[in-house]
Amino acid sequence: MNTTHTTPKIETIKEAQERIAGYAHRTPVLTSKQVNEKTGSEIFFKCENFQKVGAFKFRGASNAIFSLSEEEATNGVATHSSGNHAQAVALAAKLRGIPAYVVMPENAPKVKVKAVKNYGAEVTFCESTLEARETTLEKVVKRTGATFIHPYDDARIIAGQGTCAMELLEDHPDLDIIIAPVGGGGLLSGTAIAAKAIKPNIQVIGAEPANANDAYQSFKEGKLIPVQNPNTIADGLRTSLGKLPFSIIIEYVDDIVTVPEESIVEAMRYVWERLNMIIEASCAVPVAAVFDGKVDVKGKKVGIIITGGNVDLENLPW
Repeated sequence: MNTTHTTPKIETIKEAQERIAGYAHRTPVLTSKQVNEKTGSEIFFKCENFQKVGAFKFRGASNAIFSLSEEEATNGVATHSSGNHAQAVALAAKLRGIPAYVVMPENAPKVKVKAVKNYGAEVTFCESTLEARETTLEKVVKRTGATFIHPYDDARIIAGQGTCAMELLEDHPDLDIIIAPVGGGGLLSGTAIAAKAIKPNIQVIGAEPANANDAYQSFKEGKLIPVQNPNTIADGLRTSLGKLPFSIIIEYVDDIVTVPEESIVEAMRYVWERLNMIIEASCAVPVAAVFDGKVDVKGKKVGIIITGGNVDLENLPW
């Protein structure tokens, strides 16, 4: 039985929490009086921008890499990613003392490429299509014998990402809603499993750029619809929803909403200026969903997962 493609249970997420405890940070939860007044609710930001590698992806990558057998880990690990997962795999592999091979699209943010190399991973560039990523990765795996760690379509990754919501609900058990961005779906699916197991009546909502709305379309149609030409500033959300995350999202998630590009930029800038906190565009998406009224939060307690803060400072949207 291939456990990498089996839906994780809450017990699996608890095991992941124990496995990564010595490596990942337990990130802070921040609030803002201004944001609460603006939205008429109580918003709790789970700040994964303060996680190692500056993003939640370290949770999944460290869970996956530290759960490998010695045999699986011998030749190192390989993955394809536009950034945060690449950094996460590179650092987790370094901590385990094994090599990491990362395929990155040639348009990946410079700050993310530099970080991956700094963590000691070998980077191979490819064209910015999923097909190019996958064919290039196949060649790398064939050459190195490394174990492939998928960015999101992997139960070990999903379980690791689910530890974020688990921590948030341990700190704030009275939340009514949790909102997470959705790209490949690893975070949203892990969040949904954890949140619904801990608090069955909580609402779990995904937020996505309107310009890369394959998860929204797939959720509404009840079948996987691949992303077409995702032209969004939220570089972490340009990927198509994975099969395993989709099957979990369909079962556990209450809704997926979308926001336009200008709202993403406005929300990102608002958080930078008012909360004095660097966030990347991908996690401005759930903030924008609340600010735009796409999610009814009036009078409710709402958790928003701030997924990362790795921004190319040479290329800001304002």
